[in-house]
Amino acid sequence: MSRIRTTAHAARTRSTQARDVAGPVGTPALAGKAYHFVGAGGVGMSGLAKLLLQNGATVVGSDMEDSTVAADLRRRGATIHIGHAAAHLRPDCDAVVISAAIKPLNPELQAAQAAGLEVVKYAQMLGRLMDRYEGIAVCGTHGKSTTSAWLAWVLQQVGAAPSFIIGANVPQLHGSSGVGREGGWFVAEACEYDRSFLNLHPRIGVMLNIEADHLDYYADENEIVEAFTTFAQGIRPDGVLIVNGRDANVARVRRALDGRRRIITFGPDGEFNYTARNLCLEDGLYRFDAFEGARRLGVVHLAVPGEHNVSNALAVLAAARACGCDAAEVLATLGTFTGVDRRLMLKDRHAGIAVLDDYAHHPTEIRASLQAIREWFAPRRLWCVFQPHQYSRTRFLLEDFADSFARADVTIVPEIYFVRDTVESRQCVNAEVLVERIREHGSQAVFIPDFASIVAYLKAHVADGDLVVTMGAGPVWKVADEYLQWLREDR
Repeated sequence: MSRIRTTAHAARTRSTQARDVAGPVGTPALAGKAYHFVGAGGVGMSGLAKLLLQNGATVVGSDMEDSTVAADLRRRGATIHIGHAAAHLRPDCDAVVISAAIKPLNPELQAAQAAGLEVVKYAQMLGRLMDRYEGIAVCGTHGKSTTSAWLAWVLQQVGAAPSFIIGANVPQLHGSSGVGREGGWFVAEACEYDRSFLNLHPRIGVMLNIEADHLDYYADENEIVEAFTTFAQGIRPDGVLIVNGRDANVARVRRALDGRRRIITFGPDGEFNYTARNLCLEDGLYRFDAFEGARRLGVVHLAVPGEHNVSNALAVLAAARACGCDAAEVLATLGTFTGVDRRLMLKDRHAGIAVLDDYAHHPTEIRASLQAIREWFAPRRLWCVFQPHQYSRTRFLLEDFADSFARADVTIVPEIYFVRDTVESRQCVNAEVLVERIREHGSQAVFIPDFASIVAYLKAHVADGDLVVTMGAGPVWKVADEYLQWLREDR
């Protein structure tokens, strides 16, 4: 059992009582209340529902399709309807929680508004719940899911018993969310889209990086930096901000804070509080010496690929130490984390061909993932099936996208995945334009509009020693599954 710091109960009580959701876990503030979840089957929504159930609340909800997630909520005592209908809404519910995907014309949302019920977004409810715990919020343009999952895993292994909500399935944690010690640490992703993370007021904030993204919502990079600055200002006064010391935009946030928050820095090298030195590759994975200031803590052998994960590991180390965890115990478990679904996930090897799936949907992520694949597998040829996510993102970052596939031998691009896009965005760019730009940057690329045709193309061209990675935030993983099924049956 690790030596976990017990922060002063009085300080925590003062902090929570200052908020409109005052009261420790298990008090009548949650116990006995009824919440209706519209879109209960989502990763984050289901995690919130589990935590509310654990604290004595009643949960009723709905989702468009039945799923293992909905079945799990039912086993825990929730009532989950399939399909959306006004009749599902209980007239005595205390609040209606909606996911970001819920549209204004949703019948349950309209019924709630007509009845005068309180309606809160997922992020607002997440913030209310975090206020009852020692919150740890992980933000950044890239790496939020991996780093928050990694931190939850480490805290769990050293005996801290955290609660957590991650934006992806984590096999080692048996899902995307979990309930830990009452009033203890609560790890959650902090998403910048729609300024959702401004609803969170953690004791520990982790800031991984800041780049231009979500430009369908933000005017420019300066506005994004301003939002991250506001998030940092919302950390509890007695809390700490853990930051990537090498990121230029994160440095702008630090300057704006002007000493008003305690700051801990991390970075692969440099004069930071936590650093990695003597990096080397062993069987495609990184090993390094971890330092806390001038003190060498020991050696870390990562089980997840890519140099970007060295930085993520340092963020986890810094956060775990800020929680009061023993350095030796943290170091011993850092290298046991095996990753998150759809993050450089090896689906299978068959007939001499490796098939991976990855969530990368931003140029920086694409570069990092392709480089990690080269280091990890050293394939004869690397085939990347990339499904662009949103017309607006493709449009705003077009040239950066075009330059990001240099490490792939062949990039196959289907139609752009449509979500939250405007008519203007759809008229300004398409997948064929992206393919043309990739070719202009010196890389081989081909446009194949639908998944079935892509699978047929892979069947005809991929050979022994090659590697196929499906990449993107949309359902492109279906290509990997269908192609693997063919490999297993026909090769």
